[in-house]
Amino acid sequence: MPELVFFSGTMDCGKSTLALQIEHNRSARGLKGMIFTRDDRAGEGKLSSRLGLVTDAVEAGTGFDFYTHLVGHLSAGGRADYVIADEAQFLEPEQIDQLARVVDDLELDVFAFGITTDFRSKLFPGSQRLVELADRIEVLQVESLCWCGARATHNARTVGGRMVVEGAQVVIGDVNHGEDEVGYEVLCRRHHRRRMTSAGARAAALSPDVLPVDAADAVDAVDAGRR
Repeated sequence: MPELVFFSGTMDCGKSTLALQIEHNRSARGLKGMIFTRDDRAGEGKLSSRLGLVTDAVEAGTGFDFYTHLVGHLSAGGRADYVIADEAQFLEPEQIDQLARVVDDLELDVFAFGITTDFRSKLFPGSQRLVELADRIEVLQVESLCWCGARATHNARTVGGRMVVEGAQVVIGDVNHGEDEVGYEVLCRRHHRRRMTSAGARAAALSPDVLPVDAADAVDAVDAGRR
């Protein structure tokens, strides 16, 4: 039976690489897929991996109708054995409904790839709808790591290395960026809560240790010990 499968994970965990691998494996067996993406880091109409792999894709912008597009493609004699939708977190909930209809009415497998939550740990609308509708949810097993070495579970937006918690939900950036650019960093929950990025951790390590007591109280304590 065809399925709507949601592959989820943090940034930098290999979602786009897996999408390209699925495309490679199926095309090697003579199957033909339709690839869609939205707001990929490589530009419009591209599906790219941080490993340097890239392929052409259909840009699914605002108002794009997956079901209508695929029906038109098939009606014109085109072929589609499966569908890949990358950066699915940026899709509108209505577009996720269309992908579900592609599975149910056109009987095509749909593989959607995306991050679940934004830089504020809030669900993306597209990801939320996928969680609600997907036949199967797969959490990628290639773990991203926080700067502390723990498993990264949260995406942080940074400016100049400092974590920010305000702004538009969708701002295109990457984990590799200049110091003054909007960028992203994956963190464990503890350091996301504390808003401590790798840059902030280095700054803290360079700061002198400070006793957690008032200086005058410290002197009194020493004098008391001498008595």
